[in-house]
Amino acid sequence: MTANTKYDLIVVGAGPAGAAAALTAAEAGLNVIMFERGEFPGSKNMFGGVYYGHALEELIPNFWDEAPIERQLIEEKYWLLSGNDMTNISFRSRDWSEAPGNGFSIMRAKFDKWFADKAVEAGATLVCETVVEQLIVKDGRVIGVATGRADGNVYADAVIVADGVNSMLTRDIGMHAEWKGTDVGVGVKELIALPKETIEARFNLQGNEGATIKFLGEITEGMTGGGFLYTNKDTISLGVVVVVSDLLKTKVYPDELLERMKQNPNIAPLIEGGHTKEYSAHLVPESGYNRLPEIIRDGLLVAGDAALLINNLRGAGANMAVTSGRLAAETVILAKQKSDFTTAVLSGYEKAMNEAYVLQDMKQFRGWPGYLHGTPDILNWYPKTANDFIKGTFTVDSRTTKERQKKLMEDLKKQKSLTKMAREIYGIWRAMK
Repeated sequence: MTANTKYDLIVVGAGPAGAAAALTAAEAGLNVIMFERGEFPGSKNMFGGVYYGHALEELIPNFWDEAPIERQLIEEKYWLLSGNDMTNISFRSRDWSEAPGNGFSIMRAKFDKWFADKAVEAGATLVCETVVEQLIVKDGRVIGVATGRADGNVYADAVIVADGVNSMLTRDIGMHAEWKGTDVGVGVKELIALPKETIEARFNLQGNEGATIKFLGEITEGMTGGGFLYTNKDTISLGVVVVVSDLLKTKVYPDELLERMKQNPNIAPLIEGGHTKEYSAHLVPESGYNRLPEIIRDGLLVAGDAALLINNLRGAGANMAVTSGRLAAETVILAKQKSDFTTAVLSGYEKAMNEAYVLQDMKQFRGWPGYLHGTPDILNWYPKTANDFIKGTFTVDSRTTKERQKKLMEDLKKQKSLTKMAREIYGIWRAMK
């Protein structure tokens, strides 16, 4: 990077969205510069560690042959936890054992660096350890960025902001309001080292096979959120995400919640004998479709977490980031051909996002975040009740099956009326329709 150099495109952030944008634009022949505040791409990034690969396959066919993959996921589970009890909802498919399958577990520090390097190979310039302090706006159009480097301002025809959920750049120019406590969650994660053979034995895996578990129930202590576990080659990613508003209300620290989660009698055996290699924390979008910010201004597009793109019901965010980064870059390529970077042309990005699975998925589940926040029993009372009911059903004692079933229904009605349960279950269906 040299002072006063003008680029076709500036990309802020070298995570999945930023790297996808830089790679797409560079392959089309655009002069691209990508800024990363960390020492290298991935050094400051954290999520649970699952990458659903079909979005990236569109950019880099057979990427798994060279990318730093941990394990090929063949099984996804949901555990409903209460006390010593656990109900396991599980699906395993051997069809997923061949790439791309359903996805992979990865380490962001390795994977993001590899992905950004692919953009560099295509011709993009990567500048690390650089904070983009603000967007440069002239006559209502974004024309560049101001950095903390000695050579200062950098100019371009267009800027793609992909700097994460807490995007100060877009907030400072009024593209989104201050987040409410229910709009974002805090995720904390530990990377726990265990021998490869131990992981495979505990999770019934072979070779490079992997598994994921999502935890719901008492581990979040009445707060809106959940836990996760992903198997890597010789480590386990274990973490929990809870909305900020609930943390402020209960005054529980996320690291305390994770520590108590590790002691859960069903989770503890999975990590027994392991030692913590790494601890990280991260903000996670929780607001859903109804609180999406602006994603287009003259000369500017917003992608990935900065646009709050995530399907929390599935834990799918990285794939949405990649797709949004690619579509943003494709829009800039078209704008370059027309020499027009106004919203009239850049609005093609919003149209493409509406046509893609990204916003369609978010629209489908747009009622889910609000319903969860307004109905805390969904993630707390229902998992416990499901465990109690299933435990009672399978318990064999001196009573007849009919007597046990009658007692279970009587206990259930004492806690919540069948009418209220029916309304809440109907609400779940409506929120996901």
